[in-house]
Amino acid sequence: MSQHARDLIVGTFVATGLAVIAYLSISVGGAQINGPNTFVVYATFDEIGGLTTRSPVVIGGVKVGSVKSIALGEDFEAVVGMAIPEGIQLPTDTSASILTAGVLGSQYVGLTPGAEEETLEPGDYVTLTQDAIVLERLIGRVVQNLGVE
Repeated sequence: MSQHARDLIVGTFVATGLAVIAYLSISVGGAQINGPNTFVVYATFDEIGGLTTRSPVVIGGVKVGSVKSIALGEDFEAVVGMAIPEGIQLPTDTSASILTAGVLGSQYVGLTPGAEEETLEPGDYVTLTQDAIVLERLIGRVVQNLGVE
């Protein structure tokens, strides 16, 4: 085998290895190359706690989407954009809550569909929302009510 053929084989092997590592890095990071078609609906919250982009969006315990964006609104409220697959039709009276997985787990958005026949369109807002419970504030209230100084 000539030197050039051996160099070509080694170069091809290294390039293939780097491509596999790049693909795995992107996959572990949560990015999707050929994901499902989604639409974005928004919800406003006064307090989102530790909610982050790519947090799950759940209906009845089943992950149906993810948090696409978090921004500060005009009235200093958090505006959360949620990517939902196109096949899921959410009624206009759907409610959104920020929930915690376990006692100290990560936070996610839980959607509870309503009973209206009209459905949310891309860019619509979920108007019924419940803010995240911040554990530090809850403990502070308990301590304050106990009269501990």
